[in-house]
Amino acid sequence: MAYKIYLVEDDQNLNDILSSYLKKEGWEVECFTAGRPAQAKITAEPDLWILDIMLPDIDGFQLISEIKAENEEIPVIFISARDADLDRIIGLEKGSDDYLAKPFSPRELVIRVKNLFKRIYGKKPDDSVHSYAGYIIDYNGRRVISQNTEKDIELTAKEFDLLTFLFDNLQNALSREQIIENVWGDDYYGSDRVVDDLIRRLRQKMPGIKIETVYGHGYRMVKQ
Repeated sequence: MAYKIYLVEDDQNLNDILSSYLKKEGWEVECFTAGRPAQAKITAEPDLWILDIMLPDIDGFQLISEIKAENEEIPVIFISARDADLDRIIGLEKGSDDYLAKPFSPRELVIRVKNLFKRIYGKKPDDSVHSYAGYIIDYNGRRVISQNTEKDIELTAKEFDLLTFLFDNLQNALSREQIIENVWGDDYYGSDRVVDDLIRRLRQKMPGIKIETVYGHGYRMVKQ
């Protein structure tokens, strides 16, 4: 399941840029350019809030207070162009999990979000084993077992990484670029056709799984 992010940033251009980068990771992003509309969605409890401190109606400090009052476990990242030290201290006191001072690279925000998700929502022992399409997927052991034969499916490291990335984003269309970034890493500069080859190999080894081709875009794993 894709993580859901609420992004509150009053600069429409920056809002669009950050939203685009976050969506490329396969995350769901709902955007707000003011505090009041976001305030009305506090009870919806997304997986992460990204808050600008300076908003045209209410400030981010008031928002985080209300968010944490509703559910103190929801992570919050603050972004601000104001005095970094003062805002960081106030933000931490109010329960923020991270802070970015403007200007910053959208890629830095993505990296921080990834690290935060890993820290907050990392696989727990009882969540590390999943059943899907006649297979047992063991994240911690990096194993896939056929439920029919009770034998291991021999996957390469890349094949296992691709399988878990698709499974973590079940029902979501993922571009080749997203898959490359998450399976091969940011430093891969070869052809994106390696994705097609890896998908083909995964389909051959695990014929029970259902991976749809999204033409002109990439792939999507769907529920059985």
